[in-house]
Amino acid sequence: MEGECKMSQVVVVIGDRLGKGHHVAKGVEAAGGKAIVISGVGADMRLGDVMDTENADIGISFCGSGGAGAITAQTKYGYPAHYGMRSVDEGITAINEGKKVLGFGFMDTEELGKRITEAYLKKVQG
Repeated sequence: MEGECKMSQVVVVIGDRLGKGHHVAKGVEAAGGKAIVISGVGADMRLGDVMDTENADIGISFCGSGGAGAITAQTKYGYPAHYGMRSVDEGITAINEGKKVLGFGFMDTEELGKRITEAYLKKVQG
């Protein structure tokens, strides 16, 4: 359509303390996003660096407390973050509040990736 604004693909970086995150990535991709999973143990601590390099729209961090990687990304790069989350709905609320980095306890599920990506797309597309 004439005058229609097409948004480029949403880029989501996933950093898991235990080197996981592949289920979340499947959900991101199912919602039409591009998932970048940081490999290796301690990946959550590199979340902000990879987000910066990849010019990512969202970063998702997983660790026991749900905070370390998100706090590091917020401190180092100034990304608005919400952490300590334990549910998908908390993540959706954070997206709607304009947060760019989401810190969760261990929740490597497709549902999380899909619903967070869908919420982000809904927010930016109006």
